[in-house]
Amino acid sequence: MHPEEQSALGDNNMRIRSAVVGGVAGLLLSASPWVHAMSEDSEDHAYKPLKLNLSEDGKKYVRFILWHQQWAQTNNLDDDSNFQLESFARRSRVLAYAQISSRFLILTHFGLNNLTPGNMTSLGNNGDSSQLFLHDAWGEFKVSDDNSLYIGTGLHYWKGLTRLSNASTLNFMTMDNPRPFVHWHNLAVTDQFARAMGVYAKGQIGNFDYRVAVNNPARNGIQSGFLQDGSVNTTRTYNGFDQPDESGDTVGRMIYEGYFRYQFADKESTKLPYQVGTYLGKKNVMGVGAGFFLHPDGMYNNVAQDHENVSHYALDFFMDRPLRGDDCLNAYASVIQFDYGDDFVSRWAGTGTTFYGHLGYKFPGSKFMPYVALQNADYDGWDETVRSTDIGVNYFLNGHHAKITLEYHRIENDIREGAITDFGDNNSLSQIRLQTHIFL
Repeated sequence: MHPEEQSALGDNNMRIRSAVVGGVAGLLLSASPWVHAMSEDSEDHAYKPLKLNLSEDGKKYVRFILWHQQWAQTNNLDDDSNFQLESFARRSRVLAYAQISSRFLILTHFGLNNLTPGNMTSLGNNGDSSQLFLHDAWGEFKVSDDNSLYIGTGLHYWKGLTRLSNASTLNFMTMDNPRPFVHWHNLAVTDQFARAMGVYAKGQIGNFDYRVAVNNPARNGIQSGFLQDGSVNTTRTYNGFDQPDESGDTVGRMIYEGYFRYQFADKESTKLPYQVGTYLGKKNVMGVGAGFFLHPDGMYNNVAQDHENVSHYALDFFMDRPLRGDDCLNAYASVIQFDYGDDFVSRWAGTGTTFYGHLGYKFPGSKFMPYVALQNADYDGWDETVRSTDIGVNYFLNGHHAKITLEYHRIENDIREGAITDFGDNNSLSQIRLQTHIFL
């Protein structure tokens, strides 16, 4: 292409991108009068849980939760190709749980993720991408007379390592869990979309709470490691559970994980595993946590023809509190030490250290909550540091039950996330993303 044509194309793409950003910002601002009118009309817009009481006192019940998250995102703005915008269903879910005795609970959660124009099928039933599947299916028993010990079994989300490993998708402070998904480090590697089949125990003792689990690894995930240029690392493979040991015995079929937390202010509920992103100033929460993820004999060294252990450890801090009444300051920070074996980089994380932090603030008397999130990962097997930046704003029409989020998303030096591979000036992926979120 002629340099003048290239320049003209670049200018045109820039005008289109500016128009999209301006249009979305205008949408958020233009919605404000509508929300004000909504608050003054006679209709009751307050959220009321979808709950079917099975006893007069309401202690026996079935609760239903439904939600949709629809996204529109650009292609890589750092690429020279024509500007494109794609819409897709990030999540479409249904969850139900029943408590017909204080001694036991049952929960079922199903839905789909990432239904895009590229993986839709002609009739919705002639492929895998658009199909509903189980996210959670567990039963839980209360063992102690207080809240110190519950035990559950099944396909569950009681995860170890960090708070964001247990994040709820209903009430993120940021647009989503941060990518790369270091907190969901084994998503599609040894679990089913961040869920595992196994046994868990949880409990609260004063301001201290815990969750621990013993799980079996899913054995059909992404097992290869990645070099920074995108090629496969053949030295190690995350498939020790499919490789017998020297005696011919099966190994690597058990995963141990846990998360322990101390809370200094209001105590958060541990009835369900899903950790709230922000309470929007309705609670005063501050806590520190520590977690682990251990998979003995999970890795297989193809050179030494021997098994190796996977071991991850983390510390984190969370705060969500009002400062002046109806505002909210939200802060989170974590440090995770990953160890898959020398120089191994998995689908989302890699041997080395990852730092993550975010900060958000909802202004008093406002429905806007801007935020910034940063992630920095130093992997032993890669020369370049992986960095990600998210800058966004939430607009809460009705709290988390109806909100719009606009975000600028950028990842540097990570071919797994679609970054350009020249490792010069354009070794990055950047996008503008918009989400509409409704849950009932």
